[in-house]
Amino acid sequence: MAHTEKQSLTQNSAIVQKFTALMPGFLLCFVIGMSAKFISEHHGGPTILYALLMGMALNYLSTEGSCVAGIQFSAKSVLRFGIALLGARITIEQLMSLGITPIVLVLIGVPATIFFSYVLGRWLKLGKAQSILAGASVGICGASAALAVSAVLPEDKESEKNLIFTVICVTGLSTVAMILYPLLVPILGFSEAESGIFLGATIHDVAQVVGAGYMISDSVGDVATFTKLLRVAMLVPVVLVISIVVARQSGQKKKEGSSVTLPGFLIAFVLVVLANSSGYVPPVITDAMVDLSRWCLIVAMVGLGMKASFKELAAMGWRPIVLMVTETVFLAALVTVGLYITR
Repeated sequence: MAHTEKQSLTQNSAIVQKFTALMPGFLLCFVIGMSAKFISEHHGGPTILYALLMGMALNYLSTEGSCVAGIQFSAKSVLRFGIALLGARITIEQLMSLGITPIVLVLIGVPATIFFSYVLGRWLKLGKAQSILAGASVGICGASAALAVSAVLPEDKESEKNLIFTVICVTGLSTVAMILYPLLVPILGFSEAESGIFLGATIHDVAQVVGAGYMISDSVGDVATFTKLLRVAMLVPVVLVISIVVARQSGQKKKEGSSVTLPGFLIAFVLVVLANSSGYVPPVITDAMVDLSRWCLIVAMVGLGMKASFKELAAMGWRPIVLMVTETVFLAALVTVGLYITR
């Protein structure tokens, strides 16, 4: 009995020590995230990008001191929890209500963009992981997709630098697209429904899709948002396929018939989508999960920013920028052709 009590006290003590070690870095990331949110709400611009840049300005805190463990926790564990809660934005009914055209465009556009990025990345002499990360971020849902895919890609000394560079580029391109694409759709002769599909299938981040869609009209905004959520749902098969390929290449699947362990956050994402689709989850709970997901991603972005430096990113050169700009143009062209064909 005494031995059991002693073991329980030891375990409790270890939990308290770990909690104490994580709190300084986590609270720092949270406070900086609050600052980024405040600036975004009062002066405009994407919160995620502000969080990343503000974190990078405090890069020195991630190398030593009491904040290191909490910063690492924010950049990894908080990130994965936030990605899992992204499923609260989606219901199966919403996806099915879109009709066949956006579903086909997304099912073709997402893998085509990732494959195009892989081929172009090889031609530009960039790493496989970087090319896939860039393709997924452009093809699926911007920074959120980059964060999710990076969680299953092999880790090396370039991983975090590639992720942060990708997030900066895809956020910037998404903001540019939010401004330019609403001006482009009348020139292309799209109807309101086609305009919504085009915006939802081509702009990278959810917030920018919403902004661009409702800038034109409420009906365009609704179609654009639902189309975008369909792309977000593509996180599941894409991350699953990448995790299986990575597991095989790294030798984790050692014998025939052995299973590949699915990422926990991916399973949680699917469960959240199913729960949200059931109709039994009250809207107040769903809204709270969406808000919590948003905050988790902001805090995680601060942590990731702290683990990078402007000097390291500048050393990456022009090739990754060319890759992502070309991907963006490729996706827009592909969706435009698809809309013309399906008329």
